[in-house]
Amino acid sequence: MIQPDEIIAGGRIHTLDPVAPSAQALAFLQGNVIAAGGDDEIQSLAGARTIVTNLNGRTVLPGLIDAHLHLQHLAFAMDRLDCETPTLAECLSRIAERSRTTPEGEWILGHGWNHNVWGGFPDRSALDEVAPHHPVYLTAKSLHVGWANSQALRRAGLDSSSPDPLDGHLQRDTRGDLTGILLEGASHLVSSAIPAPSSEDVTRALARAIPRLWEVGLTGVHDFDGPMCLAALQTLRERGELGLRVLKSIPLDQLDAALALGLRSGFGDDWIRLGGVKIFADGALGPRTAAMLDDYAGDPGNRGTLLQDREALFEIGRRALPAGLALAIHAIGDRANHEVLQAFSALARQDLPGAPRMPNRIEHVQLLHPQDMPWLARLNVTASMQPIHAPSDMEMAERHWGDRVRTSYAWRSLARAGTRLVFGSDAPVESPNPFWGWHAAVTRRRHDGSPGTDGWVPQERLDRQAALEAFTRHPAELAGMGGRQGVLRPGALADLVVLEGDPLDCAAEELYAQRPCATMVGGRWRYRDF
Repeated sequence: MIQPDEIIAGGRIHTLDPVAPSAQALAFLQGNVIAAGGDDEIQSLAGARTIVTNLNGRTVLPGLIDAHLHLQHLAFAMDRLDCETPTLAECLSRIAERSRTTPEGEWILGHGWNHNVWGGFPDRSALDEVAPHHPVYLTAKSLHVGWANSQALRRAGLDSSSPDPLDGHLQRDTRGDLTGILLEGASHLVSSAIPAPSSEDVTRALARAIPRLWEVGLTGVHDFDGPMCLAALQTLRERGELGLRVLKSIPLDQLDAALALGLRSGFGDDWIRLGGVKIFADGALGPRTAAMLDDYAGDPGNRGTLLQDREALFEIGRRALPAGLALAIHAIGDRANHEVLQAFSALARQDLPGAPRMPNRIEHVQLLHPQDMPWLARLNVTASMQPIHAPSDMEMAERHWGDRVRTSYAWRSLARAGTRLVFGSDAPVESPNPFWGWHAAVTRRRHDGSPGTDGWVPQERLDRQAALEAFTRHPAELAGMGGRQGVLRPGALADLVVLEGDPLDCAAEELYAQRPCATMVGGRWRYRDF
């Protein structure tokens, strides 16, 4: 008889297996679940070397999966200056303090500022005053805007005569001088002047960040950073230090290389596998660069920035899909989503051989025209959404989109239409804590209870089981790991999270406060506090 390596018993286990949705105990062998059932049944499998862990009534869920984050950005953001402050003055105070401990001439880097909270965009002069001897570059919370001081602009070779790049905008004052605000692709003009981290720098940063993801219950992620991140993940994998299952997207600028190598979505193993080709169709809500069908409220003539229209997306798809590469397209505004859906519809009418194993997906899907709501399900396009954005963005969305918010962050409407939902955080834009996202999906409220008992646009609240599946089963299925990841049943990976309470049974407003007391990945306790 095969003896398990470990048994956990005495728990309240939500397996998310439709055949047997609950259990008291699980048995593991070589990183996989080999049995699930009642305490007596499973403990009878124990041998002399089997470790038996008593859960003492704790709750177990399948390991949670963040279906959209930026792992390398998150890792470095953890080490950078935190600029998410309620006031500009507080942010500047933090920069001044950092400048006193940073050698002159070295870069000061930070992340998280939000001009919508501060009442408008800052400019370079504010940074020049508090850090006159350092180049300073700070990414906005949205990751779609940068803020640089004069030294940073000089390092990048930028001045008032510099033209806008095709995919971005250099903000200027009334005299035509650069303000230091760089929108969309213009931010790369400065970020590319920052000394690039080495491969080992990225590897070390990821190694520091991953344990923090275990602490919030994450056992898998869908990552949208670049090739250096993939190289670092492979290094950790080779060293046996990864401990996180990663679906890795392919940046659009690497499409030719992927095609030349014959890579396909789904290539890899249980730890690292390739996802879709990441494409930006538009910008973001915060800087009002998300592409809109109509003007932004209070901003006549501004309909955002469409970075790829339906024709361009169609041509990309006509190259990628026959080669087995799925598409993962960033679209936030209603026009961007409309263009993406039109492109997918046109591609679906083509006789393209070699269709990818993974469904195509739209990242964010923050605002849809009501007539476009059914099209994701009809086209088998997955909605990759971040519920945590809704309570964070609600005031900004109402200010910029007005009545259009009735079909924004429309999780329930999409689910009712038959769309597969996968949920993430977009970290470091928001916290990677999946319980915060789960709370937002179910309540559409902030942690302080605002905007009220019913939540914001309450008709789009999702039930907690559906929201949980969007953090577990659905992203696993999307990655080609259905039945192996996101569930706890015989043959599945031994990835799970243990909690003192039961998130499926607590008050909805308490969901954000749930804290894992242990996380297992591949049959190993990666984090444990009981």
